[in-house]
Amino acid sequence: MKKNIALSPNIETLFGTRDEYLHVLEDGLNINIDLRSDSIELEGAPRDVARAEQLFADYEHLRKSGHQFVNGDLGSMLRVVVTDPNATLRGLAEAGRQRSFGRKTVQPKSPNQRRYLEAIEKHDMVFGVGPAGTGKTYLAVAMAISALLNKQVNRIILARPAVEAGERLGFLPGTLQEKIDPYLRPLYDALFDMMDPERVERYLEKNVIEIAPIAFMRGRTLNDSFVILDEAQNTTSEQMKMFVTRLGFGSKAVITGDVTQIDLPNARRSGLIEAVDILQGVNGISFVHFDESDVVRHHLVQRIIRAYDEHKSRLAEQQLSLLEPKPVRSHVLPEEPPLRN
Repeated sequence: MKKNIALSPNIETLFGTRDEYLHVLEDGLNINIDLRSDSIELEGAPRDVARAEQLFADYEHLRKSGHQFVNGDLGSMLRVVVTDPNATLRGLAEAGRQRSFGRKTVQPKSPNQRRYLEAIEKHDMVFGVGPAGTGKTYLAVAMAISALLNKQVNRIILARPAVEAGERLGFLPGTLQEKIDPYLRPLYDALFDMMDPERVERYLEKNVIEIAPIAFMRGRTLNDSFVILDEAQNTTSEQMKMFVTRLGFGSKAVITGDVTQIDLPNARRSGLIEAVDILQGVNGISFVHFDESDVVRHHLVQRIIRAYDEHKSRLAEQQLSLLEPKPVRSHVLPEEPPLRN
């Protein structure tokens, strides 16, 4: 089936750099897109062509209504649309409303990101679990800044486990804070991306924003605070239980982690995995699970994560096949012929 669509003004922004987004549509929808001087020709199965036609119509509607796609929003949404038959570009853009966080405007780039932000708004404790690059930490910090600026909380506390704490940490030069800063750098990066550096420094000096290893949380009750635990897969069971019981009145907690990147020594069980098992069904706690479709970094990151997942599955299948019992051959002696008289 072939279908011609007239080119409307500024439709070129849908094509992406070097027609990158058109290639996403061709590969994802299994269609051919031919650019003409005044139109676009779509060729493929009728259902696939209809989906592409709807996508172009959605984009035109959003553009006319003043919707702006920033920071790779469009590319991320297109990848969701081509992989999820029930998703539409208009639905993603309108349901995932843009939010202002400090000096940044953030648009959820996938249904899971939208659910994540809504869960943080509605629940006092949220677990965001999934691979790197899905926006777990960035969006949590954005929500924390929004809560602080809107006076919903009095301070932000950002915590991370320092996995290599102990002997090796002691060999690093400088004060204790200078030793642990490298472990906390991703949290600083998110803060400086959303707020003026001078304001961040002022908040840090006054302890309005506190960034510290999880060990510093012991014995505290955190009231009127927005607390984030990042890289939670590297907490022990004891550390996780200690952290989730620090929550005081008027506070929220967001726990993020990737269970495929556990760096705990001696094969200890991750506190994050245990918490997900134990706290499922507890009223007031929400769990949001991300996957490769939520990755908002370079499109190669999605492929890399998929390749690692496939490799892990192959190894699991090989190990399972080695454990399967092998059939035992029975050695039965042939019957002796009857004696003849």
